[in-house]
Amino acid sequence: MTVEKSLTAKIGSIFSLIKQSFSSENLDLTALPLKKSVFLLAIPMMFEMVMESVFALVDLYFVGHLKESAFAIQTVGLTESLLTIVYSISIGISMAATAIIARRIGEKKPEKASESASQAILLSIIITILLSIFGFIFAKDLLIWMGSTEQAAEYGKNFTKIIMASCLSIVLLFLINGIFRGAGNAAIAMKSLWLANGINIILCPILVRGWFFFPEMGLEGAALATAIGRSGGVIYQLYCLTKKDSLIQIKWSYFVPKSKLIINIVKIAVPAIVQYIIASCSWIILARIVAQSGGEIASSGYQTALRLMMFFMLPAWGLSNAAATLVGQNLGNKDPEKAEKSVLMTMKFNIIYMLIVSVIFYGLSNYLVSIFTTEEHIKIVAKEGMYILATGFLLYGIGMVMMNAFNGAGDTMTPTIINFVGFWLFQIPLAYVLTYHFNLKEEGVFIAIPVSETFIAILAFILFKRGKWKQKIV
Repeated sequence: MTVEKSLTAKIGSIFSLIKQSFSSENLDLTALPLKKSVFLLAIPMMFEMVMESVFALVDLYFVGHLKESAFAIQTVGLTESLLTIVYSISIGISMAATAIIARRIGEKKPEKASESASQAILLSIIITILLSIFGFIFAKDLLIWMGSTEQAAEYGKNFTKIIMASCLSIVLLFLINGIFRGAGNAAIAMKSLWLANGINIILCPILVRGWFFFPEMGLEGAALATAIGRSGGVIYQLYCLTKKDSLIQIKWSYFVPKSKLIINIVKIAVPAIVQYIIASCSWIILARIVAQSGGEIASSGYQTALRLMMFFMLPAWGLSNAAATLVGQNLGNKDPEKAEKSVLMTMKFNIIYMLIVSVIFYGLSNYLVSIFTTEEHIKIVAKEGMYILATGFLLYGIGMVMMNAFNGAGDTMTPTIINFVGFWLFQIPLAYVLTYHFNLKEEGVFIAIPVSETFIAILAFILFKRGKWKQKIV
């Protein structure tokens, strides 16, 4: 009976923590036990990352059933590729905001944190407006430059125009979520993406197919639904930033440009932007190697395996984001040892999660691949890829926590260098040699991914243990 009561108490405690993690509380994470602080951050961050992947899936589903589905799917894919630069800027400034705000919150300076948040928003608005104008004017030309035919570009240009015009909502959604994560309030970041996705899911079929009294807008309807959904998420974020009980509060006076704060944000953001671009370009090059060496079947199998890997990886990225916040706040609180312990604690949780994903990949590969294709040859390639990729999952989980720890400390240069060495000087050459010299084709690329991720994880862990990130001034 005592054992039963103890088990019931533990289950009740876990559910209580889950409930607390979903509440929009302002928490002093530096004052909480490590396990509790990691748990409270990780749960909403994992759900946030899952929601982030839903946008593209919803659009692809509905546009995939249009009359000109080939043109529509190509337009969505190429526009997403064009948005890489926008995502890079968003993620870079978001990383900078998380690091700076976490540090100020740890120092118990919420007003300074609010000033930094406002300056980051101001910087993002200026940059994004310029990008939006350029993308809107040259939408068709950009699609053709990306490889679209004249006919397909003409068909899809309005979709691209709407998406590019709404770049501000994309950037602000990323950025403000980074602000809330830095403040330790991951629940609001999660809820803003739930709201954005909810609006998108409701509006997409209505505007695409012309339900109720709305006209049938087709591809443009999907773009408009996405833009409205993201804008709704941003409006909710801004509302939360103006609430009196919010730890981070924006005021008009905070938006007066302050060169010192802006320079500080840029110094952290630029390496983070480059960091993301390096990783993105590497994946593009690997996809090209597979397509050239193995043809359509190999390319489809590779993309299927990669799509599944990224879907399951996103929660792990969310979990590893907890390390960034905890590092920043504990460094601000002059407690570098607790900052290090929080990273190692987050790493343990991530290893457990990645172990579960590895088991899923080995045990359910056939079922998972069958969701995306019925072509047997594609399924064979995809399953082989999943088995090979899964061999590196545990170290992949370690590596992403280490990288986020550096970013959380404001040391965005170290993971940028690690990415450059690991991806461009190691992964791409290894994939090329295995594919063409040893004639392993797509298998060579699959092997290069876990090998390079293992190399990156080991390198990141060594540099983390040296502890120079503890002295980083933000």
